[in-house]
Amino acid sequence: MSMSNEIAKLILDMLSDDGETEIQRNEMAQHLGCVPSQINYVISSRFTPEQGYIVESRRGGGGYIKITRAKYDSKSAMLMHVVNSIGDSIDEASCKAHIYNLNYQNILSPEISKLMLAATGERCLREVPADLRDKVRASLFKQMLLANQ
Repeated sequence: MSMSNEIAKLILDMLSDDGETEIQRNEMAQHLGCVPSQINYVISSRFTPEQGYIVESRRGGGGYIKITRAKYDSKSAMLMHVVNSIGDSIDEASCKAHIYNLNYQNILSPEISKLMLAATGERCLREVPADLRDKVRASLFKQMLLANQ
């Protein structure tokens, strides 16, 4: 198992039933035998808002990093949060992260997720001029989410 996977697994294991944990980066790095920047990398790449996490940090001697799994009252609330977070454009990687997270949270079915991935992927949008793809992708993705409420 790679160090990044090991760090991510440890953080996921630490998330309590209420979906929240606080970690001390230096202590975790010592425990795992890695450098603190590896912890930062994993948090910034695998615990993102697109993947359904809120990350807060406090620096200093007693500093910590707090990771919270985002919770929503309803399917509609979560979908509207995603629609509002997209903006005018979205790259393929961020779009995929949103779709995977919505599927993981059981907001989207596996079949709908596959269709959305296909419709927003580079392969489907290859005929669209490169400078417009992210805008077209955002528009498509938002409309599909709104239609799925």
